[in-house]
Amino acid sequence: MAGAGSSEFDPESIISYKFPETLYTYTERDAAIYALGIGACGNDAVDNKELKYVYNADGQEFIQVLPTFATLFVNGVGSEISKIPGLQYDPCLLLHGQQYIEIYKPLPSSGCILNKASVAGLHDKGKAAVLEIEIVSYEKESGEPLCMNRMSIYLRGSGGFSKSSRPYSYSRKSNQTAFPKIPKSQPFAVFEECTQASQALLYRLSGDYNPLHSDPLVASIAGFSRPILHGLCTLGFAIRAIIGRICRGDHTLIKSISGRFLLHVYPGETLITEMWPEASRVIYQVKVKERNRAVLVGFVDLDRINSSL
Repeated sequence: MAGAGSSEFDPESIISYKFPETLYTYTERDAAIYALGIGACGNDAVDNKELKYVYNADGQEFIQVLPTFATLFVNGVGSEISKIPGLQYDPCLLLHGQQYIEIYKPLPSSGCILNKASVAGLHDKGKAAVLEIEIVSYEKESGEPLCMNRMSIYLRGSGGFSKSSRPYSYSRKSNQTAFPKIPKSQPFAVFEECTQASQALLYRLSGDYNPLHSDPLVASIAGFSRPILHGLCTLGFAIRAIIGRICRGDHTLIKSISGRFLLHVYPGETLITEMWPEASRVIYQVKVKERNRAVLVGFVDLDRINSSL
């Protein structure tokens, strides 16, 4: 079992834990590798909507950065979770359940980012505990906030720690809204894209080296027939689809992103992203074509809906 300090699950120690501040430094090369890792220009190397993420096209001084690149700023948080006193869990039973991102300004093509993390929620779900971590990222030099990530982590086997008959639930005030239901109507837009057999191997170069995504033996022990795709890679594919089909290639329209991971994806499978614009929000669902299963659902809030829709 992972956890620091007492062997007893201690909610008060968990929610009061102070994470150390961390720095994340990246270059244009990192931003380009990330874009390739989530499929940019994968089907068309000269795609005029995506070349800007990997090349200084049309005389632009710097490459542009996809909004989901913000998820890389928090790559080191996972290792820090095991140091939280009073948090007892089996690392093999940890699942990344949800991801929420707020973008405050377009991400620079390179920079040094200061991350400040805190425990934003803790819930006893009976058989599992749900831990919410919130990370606000700042440009180190200017001190301006760039984005916020909030991740929900399911710790299977760690529930049942409540001291009373009412299940323990703590949540700091948040701007998040409840997950909308997937509409029963036909989607406004659909985008189909095949991932590459090597997709996880390429995506891991952006910093997530969990062997579940690269080592056949580890994947087998976890119950999969082969290594699986990173959930955040699937999220990146979905947001690229929305930028291309709803935002007409303008990634700066993205204000916030929310995603709930439902099922694994195998590299090489085909992703179908279905989209339903509602006012300035786009509800989306991603399915794996080969298995006809939903793997990701969520919504994206936009600065505005493109007037050409």
